[in-house]
Amino acid sequence: MSTVRRLVVEADGGSRGNPGPAGYGAVVRDAADGTVLAERAASIGHATNNVAEYSGLIAGLRAAAEIAPDAEVEARLDSKLVVEQMSGRWKIKHPAMRPLADEATALARTFPAVRYQWVPRARNADADRLANEAMDAAAAGRSWEPSVPQSPDPAPHRAPTTHRLSGWMAPPAPPTTTVLLRHGQTPLSVDKRFSGTVEASLTDLGMSQAAAVADRLRDEPFDLIVSSPLKRARQTAEALGRDYVVDDDLRETSFGAWEGMTFGEVRERFPDELNAWLADPNVPPPGGESLISTVTRVTRARDRLLAEQPGKRILVVSHVTPIKGLTQLALAAEPTVLYRLHLDLVSLTTIDWYSDGPAVLRGFNDTHHSVNLTTYGE
Repeated sequence: MSTVRRLVVEADGGSRGNPGPAGYGAVVRDAADGTVLAERAASIGHATNNVAEYSGLIAGLRAAAEIAPDAEVEARLDSKLVVEQMSGRWKIKHPAMRPLADEATALARTFPAVRYQWVPRARNADADRLANEAMDAAAAGRSWEPSVPQSPDPAPHRAPTTHRLSGWMAPPAPPTTTVLLRHGQTPLSVDKRFSGTVEASLTDLGMSQAAAVADRLRDEPFDLIVSSPLKRARQTAEALGRDYVVDDDLRETSFGAWEGMTFGEVRERFPDELNAWLADPNVPPPGGESLISTVTRVTRARDRLLAEQPGKRILVVSHVTPIKGLTQLALAAEPTVLYRLHLDLVSLTTIDWYSDGPAVLRGFNDTHHSVNLTTYGE
């Protein structure tokens, strides 16, 4: 009988002045013997203690996912606020905390189980040390460096420390780059109808759009191409003329009873439900899926790609909500930003994901390849 692996994540963060020069630290250990498997730390510029604490937790969970995504995790922090909010006992009142809590929650859901435990600072010494080194670096206007130089051949029981250089300096390792491609036009796009999980083929114009983006990307090197399972996305991926794989978590939001309806039809038949959906990304359409639920499963897909393809260049063929969700995560923005982003058909969005958590949005809604084609529509 297989034994469930257990990991301990120790995380800490702080700022000099609250807000002020801030940084975080995180350590991942094997729960069985305490072996240090990974360390993460970074200066995050000018921020509050709570932002830094959440950033440490996110970095620690991401490191644990890279080591053993099927492990049970115990997260130990000396921040009572983060422990209580992540455990669901305290409400998240500050709007700046919501996107960080959502990202940490999405990461936690990728594990079989995550338990949060408050510990006194004295029992969180390693993460506290890393966080203080990162804060010192932020106060001095420089990037964090390990206090103890890493040997060329680190001891086998201890994984080498990794870190993210901040500011204008180059990162120590290449990021994993995702190029996000929205599918081409369908009949539902033409009529501006809700087209979530309903199957629809590309129109003739949609096929032309797919051909145009295929020509644009012809000489672009990709280590992997991955597509939503829905037909319109797969047809767009097939136009590229390359091998691709399918990930079910990249499918569009299920709009439930609204599938195939126009916005006006939904407004007429479901006025109260539509108002609630527009006001809160946690609210699903009748019989459908909330935007937050979509972002949560898309985060699972992203985390798998980052763990399996570190430093690689990946083309992702998907839909409006998944691409908006990944953009929201990259920007560390509030979920309400999902209502404020517009994506054209066959548009390209490029995001660099760094190993310690921060991400850089390099391009959004690029449609230069289809300038002579109609791209508007849902």
